[in-house]
Amino acid sequence: MEVWLLVGAGVLLGSAVQRVTGLGLGLVSGPLLVLALGPVTGVTLANVVALAANLLLLALTWRHVDLRRTGLLVVPALLAVPVGAWVVRSLPAPVLSVVVGTTVLVALTAVLVSRRARVLQGRGGAVLAGAASGLMNATAAVGGPAVTVYAVSTGWRGPSFVGSLQLYFAAINAAALVAKGLPDLDATTWAVSGGALVVGGLAGQLLARRVSFEQAFPVVVGLALLASFGTVVRGLLHLLA
Repeated sequence: MEVWLLVGAGVLLGSAVQRVTGLGLGLVSGPLLVLALGPVTGVTLANVVALAANLLLLALTWRHVDLRRTGLLVVPALLAVPVGAWVVRSLPAPVLSVVVGTTVLVALTAVLVSRRARVLQGRGGAVLAGAASGLMNATAAVGGPAVTVYAVSTGWRGPSFVGSLQLYFAAINAAALVAKGLPDLDATTWAVSGGALVVGGLAGQLLARRVSFEQAFPVVVGLALLASFGTVVRGLLHLLA
């Protein structure tokens, strides 16, 4: 029951955040799913639900997709995905838990810093952001922060940013699943994940009319920090044991 509650809460919160801000599902749900299912299965399930959310949002925002910018990010990201998949398969579970949690903490720090510093610009910035995002998405299901740093650095925002992000993440989440395979879960966990995804999306639809990104951002960061810290502590405790 505790596992299902964590899975449901993680997917529901992540789905709601994704609808309000255009990204953040993996950032919020990833650490909670890792706590519930372990680093390999948790991260892979986060890729699955993120892909479903990306496709649903893309159906609503495809007219705003900037294919040129999306392409600049997608190509290096896809090249980096196999490296992240290899990391997931190679590291022991406790070490991977520490890696996943630490990656999210570093990513959050990058996003916070990027709100004041424009560090990724031009074609080179897009390539670097895409490669980092693809690697982090396959390893920890948190590809959003690297792309957010690029978006802040270049002033990319609005409908074009949200729509393009859905196509971008649909591509790299699909690539991550091809590289790693689907998670081995029972029917109940799949049902809880699917139900939470739908409920979270509907809740996010209602919240999007009342809550701005600036209002939602501190909540997203707080949830992700707590879950990431718990993931790191869990991995360290297993290592020490």
